[in-house]
Amino acid sequence: MKRLFPDYTYGSGPRTNCWWDETIASPNWPVLQGGLNTDVAVIGGGFTGLSAALHLAAAGVSVAVLEAETPGWGASGRNGGFCCLGGSKLSHDAMARQFGEVAANSYAQAEEDAVHLVADLLETHRIDADVHSQGETQLAHTPRAMDKLRRQAEASGTLHEPGDLPGLGFGEGFHGGYTNPVGFALNPRKYLFGLAQAAQSQGADLFQQSSAQSIRKTQSGFEVQTGSGRIRAQNVLICTNGYSSEDIPPWMADRYMPAQSTVLVTRPLSEVELQAQGWTTNQMAYDTRNLLHYFRLMPDRRFLFGMRGGLISSSQAEAAIRRKVVKDFRQMFPGWASVDVTHMWSGMVCLSRGLTPFAGPVADQPGMFVGFAYHGNGVAMGTYCGRALARMVLGQDPELPDPIARAPQRFPLGRWRRVLMPPAYAVMALADW
Repeated sequence: MKRLFPDYTYGSGPRTNCWWDETIASPNWPVLQGGLNTDVAVIGGGFTGLSAALHLAAAGVSVAVLEAETPGWGASGRNGGFCCLGGSKLSHDAMARQFGEVAANSYAQAEEDAVHLVADLLETHRIDADVHSQGETQLAHTPRAMDKLRRQAEASGTLHEPGDLPGLGFGEGFHGGYTNPVGFALNPRKYLFGLAQAAQSQGADLFQQSSAQSIRKTQSGFEVQTGSGRIRAQNVLICTNGYSSEDIPPWMADRYMPAQSTVLVTRPLSEVELQAQGWTTNQMAYDTRNLLHYFRLMPDRRFLFGMRGGLISSSQAEAAIRRKVVKDFRQMFPGWASVDVTHMWSGMVCLSRGLTPFAGPVADQPGMFVGFAYHGNGVAMGTYCGRALARMVLGQDPELPDPIARAPQRFPLGRWRRVLMPPAYAVMALADW
């Protein structure tokens, strides 16, 4: 495998002390041993892969999922748990200029449909994932950002002036906000394992510690080789997102850009401590920065706080970004300056050059499909793209808007493309002032 970041990124260091690991035990999937014939091989056991597996198995298709590590090891088992609108980093206006107004509207509907799909799966399969929050609130970090929220506020949501925030339980540290009613928060690990159990109940085979080492085209489909086994399948789905490889398949090379996100969780907060900060709402929220912070009070009264920003991956860089996250948390929530941070971890989100997700076929490889680049919103969009990939295999209309159906262009500079990120982040950080 040819991965973009150093080995440290794909080891245990960044995800050490992940809170979600303590909330639900990992299922014990077998390791693939020997040969297996199946209709579809899915590489990647996250939201995309398991959603695809569930929808395929429910349609009577035999499917096997290959997870390189243990269940929930990747981004799907260590993210912030925001099931919300998102998936693209393009504004509606930018998307309309590039794809047309009809396509931009269709994409916006897809984001909403993705959230509803997760809600439907939770209900249908009776997955208890600690769901809370009625929509999502964006909080202005400057008066100028609040002016922009006022201009862009839609009638379907609710605009909050600065004086409204304390009464809503958001405290006094922001300059107003806007609540979109679509979305909710959850425990991502519980949701992921619920998807896994649902897929297994429909007949899907799930394997752990079974990394795909190579994919070879055959007369009848594909042969996927792992360390201790192989799968022969008519179709292959690549669902590895920010943990993708440059050569599995080679088509992926230069089409994805991993970027780090880091999360902390505090000890449970008392009612006195919540009142001291003025944050008493269960609403999930994020700020208006380009390099945003995202945060929420969870049902057990722990507070989750995360941010983008880590560009280098090493033990020293991980320690530095964790210090930065704690510093930002205490600056933004000074009432909790002495509250213990009990858990902290990092993981990789995934960007495309065009800043839109992709789900579709791999060029010149009939029967191979890929889904990736959710730009930090994989709970909903990854689930949605997984269903779309299943529909493609089944010969059904995936009902994808044009911005998701178009294959992403390659980043310049090839294996050195990570050097594009520091100047881009610097520009975004300057714009946040």
